[in-house]
Amino acid sequence: MKERAGGLGERLLRERDRPRWVRESAYSWQLVVLTVCVGAFMGQLDSSIVTITYPSLEREFGAPLATVQWVSLAYLLVTTALIVTVGHMSDLLGRKLVYLYGFGLFTLSSAACSLAPDLGALVCFRVVQALGAAMISANSVALVTVAAPRARLRGALGIQAAGQALGLAVGPTLGGVLVATVGWRWVFWINVPVGIAAVAMGRLLLPPTGRRSTDIRVDLPGMTWLASGAAALLGGVSVFSGLPVPGWAGAALVVASSVLWWGFVRRERRAPAPLVSVGLMRDRRISWGLLGALAGYLVLFGPLVLVPPALVRHPGADEMRVGLLLSPLAVGFALAANTQEAVLPSSWSSRRRSLAGASLVLGALAGLAFAAPGDLWLVVWLGVLGLGLGLFTPANNETVMRAVPEEHSGTGGGMINMARSLGTSLGVALVTMAYHLGGGHTWDSVLPPLPVLVLATGAVLMALSAAAGGRPGPFTDPGRPGAHASA
Repeated sequence: MKERAGGLGERLLRERDRPRWVRESAYSWQLVVLTVCVGAFMGQLDSSIVTITYPSLEREFGAPLATVQWVSLAYLLVTTALIVTVGHMSDLLGRKLVYLYGFGLFTLSSAACSLAPDLGALVCFRVVQALGAAMISANSVALVTVAAPRARLRGALGIQAAGQALGLAVGPTLGGVLVATVGWRWVFWINVPVGIAAVAMGRLLLPPTGRRSTDIRVDLPGMTWLASGAAALLGGVSVFSGLPVPGWAGAALVVASSVLWWGFVRRERRAPAPLVSVGLMRDRRISWGLLGALAGYLVLFGPLVLVPPALVRHPGADEMRVGLLLSPLAVGFALAANTQEAVLPSSWSSRRRSLAGASLVLGALAGLAFAAPGDLWLVVWLGVLGLGLGLFTPANNETVMRAVPEEHSGTGGGMINMARSLGTSLGVALVTMAYHLGGGHTWDSVLPPLPVLVLATGAVLMALSAAAGGRPGPFTDPGRPGAHASA
């Protein structure tokens, strides 16, 4: 019986190789990218589609927006806290294995979310869903980086980013249609058939992990410091966003978050197996690139929270119309991410592409700040915003991943996705707070100026990260080949 149980455990923890026809195909690496794109699509679909349910959740559960936003924030908080550790464990246990089990967990928890009896249960199920999402996301960039030829890496990452953008594009429109017709619960049911298909594709098309890390240490204290600091910060921001809690509690949470983040940084400097590698972070391509990833996703997700309540003020607005009006943001992202290799000169470096993308984002936000309350200008400037973000994101990702050693690619991909998750969390929380504090229009524009100013600050950080982080910097790992390779 023990032998049988041991055999079952071994089979459950073994990465199966691909069929021979897949391994020997000239398109094998494209099949890996295609499979990873399904995960990228689902992750962004789930993030963008949920924001459309906020008005329905407010009505059904009688909760304010500051409370309802925790359906997103709890998910993002858990993803942020776990994603680097999951990436580290993926380097050890196998990226394909963790990716597939993550998709299975994500699919089951999506079904549970659709059956949630109240808002508290929904938030709890979203926490479980976030664990599955962390297992998927921590491996997506690493799987592409290892599978794609070096000369095609930026294009492959662009395709992966386009998969994310497609999820963003479909999310608001699909969410609006589902909420307006069959109800918000179908927003979660839609994940189930796609998740089942993704597991089948992954088993068939993803390669087993080749070079693995041999370091099995996990930084549990670091996880605790990170989760506590992020939770305190987001909790404090939520208080000032209209959560029914005294203001002094919000101030106390913000102060506590500063102390907790200081403790996290101190822990990472001394930890034998840190969540955020101090050695990697000494390369400014990585440190500034992670700041750019955070700022980019703050700008990307901020409008998904800002536009729906702003448009509801206008007659005739409903979830379906709001979803359609948000689509140009993600369509522009997908267009730029997927076509820039063919459209832009090949001599353009990732640094130059990142700077160009950040400049487009700043211009689009300037346009949104003064756009008249009409659909045409909103569509135009959201589309330009998406183009800038789609140009910036793949180039920024390539800069970071080229600086990370292959044996730590899961950890590096996890660090990128942790920065993205934290940026998304701040985009939701800070824009909600800015809308609550300054939702009134001070000029004839469709969007309030204070939330747009928050997004513009993120765009400035994107530009700074591209300018400062696009060149190789010092790296202290002498055993790493090509430590100073140009991005």
